[in-house]
Amino acid sequence: MARAVFAIAAIGLAVTLAGAAWFFLRPAVQPVWTDHELDMMESLWIANLPPLPPDPSNAVADDPLAARFGHRLFFDPRLSGNGEFACSSCHQPERRFTDGRLTGAALGDSERNTPSIVGTAYSPWLYWDGRKDSQWSQALSPLEDPNEQGGNRVALARLVDGDPEYRRAYTELFGILPDLSDADRVPAAAGPIPGTFLETAWNAMDPADREAITRVFVNIGKAIAAYERLLVPGPSRFDRYIEAISRGDALQAGAILNADEATGLRLFMGKARCIECHNGPLLTNNEFHNTGIMSAAGKIPDRGRIDGIRQARDDPFNCLTDFSDDPLKDCAELRFARTGAEVVGALRTPSLRNLQGTAPYSHQGQTPSLERMMLHYDRAPLSMIGHNEAKPLGLSRRERAQLEAFLATLDAPLVTAPQWLSPPAESVALTGNPPTR
Repeated sequence: MARAVFAIAAIGLAVTLAGAAWFFLRPAVQPVWTDHELDMMESLWIANLPPLPPDPSNAVADDPLAARFGHRLFFDPRLSGNGEFACSSCHQPERRFTDGRLTGAALGDSERNTPSIVGTAYSPWLYWDGRKDSQWSQALSPLEDPNEQGGNRVALARLVDGDPEYRRAYTELFGILPDLSDADRVPAAAGPIPGTFLETAWNAMDPADREAITRVFVNIGKAIAAYERLLVPGPSRFDRYIEAISRGDALQAGAILNADEATGLRLFMGKARCIECHNGPLLTNNEFHNTGIMSAAGKIPDRGRIDGIRQARDDPFNCLTDFSDDPLKDCAELRFARTGAEVVGALRTPSLRNLQGTAPYSHQGQTPSLERMMLHYDRAPLSMIGHNEAKPLGLSRRERAQLEAFLATLDAPLVTAPQWLSPPAESVALTGNPPTR
């Protein structure tokens, strides 16, 4: 009798083990996509990314000489107060134009994580809180921020005036530089940097000289923006998968994404609800959402968009000012932007393309890995400030891993020509024919 019971138990254990083995080692099966899922997939396809939107506020946005001028400025540490920090110090090409830090650091420490600038030509807002409404106005902020490059606009104008290549390019693009030869009228360094000797020197200048110097400062930002417009992501494995699916080649599609990656895509569009914010070919709606991300240790909760929209509207370089080249001042995004309690703690939705190698994540670098990010969105905790728009998802550990596997398929080289992704050779004149994107 005991032997019979033992035999039955052994058979049961064998069946259980076989079932477990089948679950973990079961054959990879590709999903069968519904028409609705296929439509959603196609909406994410980078082949459907439209041409770069025009920037009427920047008259040189698509000028090849401006892009070459901006390229050199972007990698030039002389734009900083101590001659050590370029734009590229924080926006590093090898890190998809991020820096790998919790928060940005140059002359001092920034309050937020350094976001990528790839694809930002498609966004109406810049920074985590959207406090800038153009690439060129965003490019100006670090130049005079004491915690970033710590320069000042008079010194920057003198740099352009004193460098023969810069002077030649600037004159061809924007016209004659102001006369900076009278040191009594235009000091060596000055700018509206609150609470500094630079501000005192700036306020002592004639208003017409301040206006002329500020124009040079703005034009530096517009040249940098012309360069940044060339930074666009390229097709990834995910995009090749959609291409194969669209032509009915299921065999090829199965060779591009494995079953876990394809299942992660299905979760992304369905149960995990990622597509509600991360949509379109760049996988961002360029909007602002409170998703309950906890502040970094020792940091107060970030007010986010509620402060950002106020700063954007007060910005002396926004699209409504005389520094915008748009004669119509058609600024619908700025005029009708959401505000009020619903955007308290809300932050800009980042693109999900090219996340690999750009950790840590979140606005203060408080999320060290995508695994932790998946867990956060699955739990959807209460917000420290404002209201968390996300809801608990009920994902299993395996589903979270499948989502992360899918996100890895979005990694790809930029479509930008390699010459733009490193410092320009000093021997190449700015007035030569620049490489194409």
